Amino acid sequence: MRLVLIGVIILCVVGAFGYTGGWLTPDRLTPGRFIDGFEQVNGPHPGFRRNHAKGVCASGSFEGNGQGVRLSKAVVFEPGRVPVIARFALAGGQPYMPDTNANVRSMAVLFALPNGEEWRTGMNNIPVFAVNTPEGFYEQLEASHDSGKMKAFLDRHPESVRAMEEIGRRAVSSGFENSTYNSLNAFHFVNAAGASTAVRWSMTPVERFEAATTARGEKNFLFDALIARARKQPLQWHLIVTLGQPGDPTNDATIAWPEGREQVDAGTLTIERVESEDEGRCRDVNFDPLILPSGISPSDDPLLSARSAAYSQSFTRRAGEKKEPSAVQ
Repeated sequence: MRLVLIGVIILCVVGAFGYTGGWLTPDRLTPGRFIDGFEQVNGPHPGFRRNHAKGVCASGSFEGNGQGVRLSKAVVFEPGRVPVIARFALAGGQPYMPDTNANVRSMAVLFALPNGEEWRTGMNNIPVFAVNTPEGFYEQLEASHDSGKMKAFLDRHPESVRAMEEIGRRAVSSGFENSTYNSLNAFHFVNAAGASTAVRWSMTPVERFEAATTARGEKNFLFDALIARARKQPLQWHLIVTLGQPGDPTNDATIAWPEGREQVDAGTLTIERVESEDEGRCRDVNFDPLILPSGISPSDDPLLSARSAAYSQSFTRRAGEKKEPSAVQ
């Protein structure tokens, strides 16, 4: 029963590799093969992202409060406001699937900095990734619709069993607007003096937490609620940066850092408008996690280069396809 439950959770988070990508040994696993895997699992949906296909665009601003300057020389952390393009989505490659509370929610943000740099990040409402290598992710993807293969995968990957159990224990909020979104991968902040600090970050909502309930009715209930809330008032999140300590893993996204690590509130994200991808500016944005400003650099997490490369492959494919109407209007 325990393995069955874990398998069900994996089906819900198989897209949590999120803005995935990566290439490995060319004769074994390439970005194209990754994206082929998503298409085989989800079916063909030309014009849509191969993962996190169902989503909406958003726009607003981020206001740095200056507290992050001691950690990073990135302009985004200086006091002041910068515009953002954002996207809220559900994991998975089926753009017209019904909303469920079990599915992983994502927030992707592009910070447009005044010096011409950009910071792009994709975050999910889970505490850890289900896998810690690109190979593991691809195995998981292949096994996601075969209970026998899934059992064999879990037998080979105890780290995924532990991660899925932690994901299963998390409290799920009632909607996009009161979810916390986590970077999951580690990065390094580098300040003006050249000092480097391992970090992870989260967007924590100003909206009060309400537990998710079993939803009935409209298939777009999560997106409809997000749109309705944004029409009433701007939605806000605090950018909380968690500082790693020596010994905290930066190369394994299945392991959460210990409680009690120092956290810095670096500023406030404000979403002022939510709109269909047919009209919004996010549809043609590649939220590559390695598009980073000076002052933020990748860690040794192997998933980062993987996410970047295969997501680029996904972007290239859909860019050449006819755009179908957005799944959410």
